[in-house]
Amino acid sequence: MIKTVIVEDDRMVASINSQFAARTPGIQVIATFYNGKNALEFLEKTKVDLLLLDLYMPEFSGLELLEELRRKNDDADVIMITAANDAPHIKEALRLGIVDYLIKPFRYERFAQAMDKYLLKRAVMENGMEFTQEDIDQLVSVRRPSPQSREMELQKGVQRQTLNRIHICLQSHQGEYLTSEQISAETGLSKVTVRRYMNYLIENNEASSRVDYSTGGRPRVEYSNHGYED
Repeated sequence: MIKTVIVEDDRMVASINSQFAARTPGIQVIATFYNGKNALEFLEKTKVDLLLLDLYMPEFSGLELLEELRRKNDDADVIMITAANDAPHIKEALRLGIVDYLIKPFRYERFAQAMDKYLLKRAVMENGMEFTQEDIDQLVSVRRPSPQSREMELQKGVQRQTLNRIHICLQSHQGEYLTSEQISAETGLSKVTVRRYMNYLIENNEASSRVDYSTGGRPRVEYSNHGYED
C-alpha cells in the first residue's frame, strides 16, 4: 500500500480528497492534517510515499512545508491541490519536484488521472527497467491549454477525422477498457497518436483511464469512454 498523507486546511476539501483517494486501488490515507506545522512534525517521524498538499494554509504554507521536507532530503512524492494558479507558485512547486498540480475546483476525473499517472510512474520506476523514448513520452506530463484555447487546439493540433476514428472505436467497445495497442490496431493509428488523443479526451472529460496491474509484468494504461455520453 502507498502511504498517503493529506494536508489541507479546509476540512470539507480534505474530506473530499480523502474520499477520492480511497477510490484509488493501492492508496492508503494514513493521516490528515489541517495545517503545515502539525504535518511537518508527523512527517519528521514517519516515512510516507505521497502527499496531497494544499498551498494556501495559515502560518505555514504548503510550499514552506515542501521546502523543509526537501531540505531534510525527504523525497516523498507530492501532488499539489490548490486554488493558486499564478506563475510564481507553480514555478516554485515544480522546482521542488511535485508530480502533479491540480487547481481547485477540479473534477474527480482529473484527480483520478493524476493518481493513475503517479501510480504508473511509481510502478515503472520501481521495476528498474530501461526506458524507450515512447515510455518516457508516456510518463512525462504534457501541459494542456486552458479551456478557452481548446477549440483552437482542436483546429491546430487535433484532427477531427482522427478524433472521430477513436470515438467510433471507443463506442464500439462501450463499457470496456482498451489499451493503446488495441485502439491502435483497430483504428490504424500509431500508439503515440492514440495516447495523445486519449489524453486530449480525458482532459476534456470525454474519456477515462485506469492502470492495470494484473499483467504480471509492466503495468499498462487502459482507456474507455464508459460513463461519458456524446
